[in-house]
Amino acid sequence: MTTRVLTGITPSGTPHLGNYVGAIRPAIAASQASEIESFFFLADLHSLIKAQEPERTQRSTLEIAASWLACGLDPDKVWFYRQSDIPETTELMWFLTVIASKGILNRAHAYKAAVDKNREEQLDEDAGISAGLFMYPVLMAADILIFKANRVPVGRDQIQHIEMARDFAQRFNHVYGQEYFPLPDVVIDEQVATLAGLDGRKMSKSYHNTIPLFAPRAELKKLVFSILTDSRAPGEPKSTEGSALFQMYQAFASPEQTAAFAQAFADGISWGDAKQQLFDRIDEELTPLRERYDALMAEPEKIEALLRRRGQQLREQYAIPLLKELRHAVGLRDLSTAREAIADDTQELRAAPPLFKQYREKDGRFYFKLQASDGTLLIQSEGFDSPRDAGQLIAVLKQAEQGDQLQSELFKLEAEVDQVLAALAVLRDA
Repeated sequence: MTTRVLTGITPSGTPHLGNYVGAIRPAIAASQASEIESFFFLADLHSLIKAQEPERTQRSTLEIAASWLACGLDPDKVWFYRQSDIPETTELMWFLTVIASKGILNRAHAYKAAVDKNREEQLDEDAGISAGLFMYPVLMAADILIFKANRVPVGRDQIQHIEMARDFAQRFNHVYGQEYFPLPDVVIDEQVATLAGLDGRKMSKSYHNTIPLFAPRAELKKLVFSILTDSRAPGEPKSTEGSALFQMYQAFASPEQTAAFAQAFADGISWGDAKQQLFDRIDEELTPLRERYDALMAEPEKIEALLRRRGQQLREQYAIPLLKELRHAVGLRDLSTAREAIADDTQELRAAPPLFKQYREKDGRFYFKLQASDGTLLIQSEGFDSPRDAGQLIAVLKQAEQGDQLQSELFKLEAEVDQVLAALAVLRDA
C-alpha cells in the first residue's frame, strides 16, 4: 500500500548547511522508498505572512527550488510544486474555515505568542497581528488534506498544526456525512540532525551564525576557518564533546572518517589542520551540488516551467477532481439539477411523519387535528371545553399508534376515531 508523505518548504532566505543536514538530505533519501508517494511544495503563500517584499519572495523561492533540485530531488519521481500554483488549495481552505472552531484557532501557538507579547508590552492584544497569522493553521490543513496526505514530517513546534488538520478533517467528514479525508499522522524524526553554527549555537538565521549551502569555495573556506574554538595549543589533546567543528565534520563524514578525526583530536591536532580537514570534507560533498545549483540558477525559466508543469499535473490528477466532489458535498451545485433535488425533497417531505396540532377557535373551545407532512388533513377533532381534555385524547391516540408505527397505523385509527370521540363525550357528560 502506498503512503503519501507531504513536506512543506517555506521560502525564507538562502538555505544553509543546517537546512541541508537536518532537512534536505534526509527528506530526499526518504522519498526514494518505493512504497512512498512524496509531495514537496514551496510554501510561498505561507511566506507572505512574515514578508511582504516581492523581490525577496521571488528570489527566495528560486533559491530554495534550485537547492532541492541540486541536492538530488527527482521531480519525475516525486511531486515537486509551488503552493500558489494549486488554486484549489485556497478554495479548500475556505471550506475548512467555515467549519473550523475559532476557539481552536485562538489556541494556536504562534497566535498566542503574539498576543502574549502584546500584553507584556501593554498593547492591544491583536496589535500588529494579521488575519493571515491567525488563519495559518487552516491553510496548512488545506495543504495537507487536498492531497490526502497520510504522513507529515514536522518539527515538534508544528505538531499542534497537524492535530488541527485532523480536527478540521473530522469535522468536515462529520458535517457532510462521508469520509472525504483520511486523518494525517504527524511524523517526528527523533534522530534528525541539528548542526552547530559558527559560534557553537544551533545554526540558525536568527543567530546570524550560518554557512550558506552553496557559498563559493573561497567563502566556504573563510567561514569554516572562522568557527569558534578554544585556546588549546597544537599537541594538546582536544575534546570532541561540545565541539562545533567536530560535530560539523561528523555530519559530512563516514563513521570511519569520524573515528579517525576523533583520534586526531585526542592526539592534539592543531585547530588550523582540523579546520582544513573539515573544509576538505564539506567541499568534497558540496562541489558537485554547487555546480548543479549554479547551472539551475542561471536558467530560472527551466525551474519555472518545471514547477508549472508538475503543478498542472497535480491539479488534473488530484486537486480538480477532489474540489468537484467537495463543491457538490457542500451544496455548490449545478442549478439545472435543482428539479431533481426538489423532487427528492418533496419525496422526503411526504415520507415525514404526520403531526398533531392543537389550537383554540373563536367559539372559545379547544380543538386538535392531525396533518400529514404534505398538509393533508387526517383527523379533525370536535371541540373541547379545556385544552387538557384535548391533550388527553391526543395522548391516547399517540399511545395507540406506538411511536415509530404512527404512519402505518393512522389509516386504521381514522376509521375508529369517531367511536373514540363519541365514547369520550359520553364519559364527559356522565
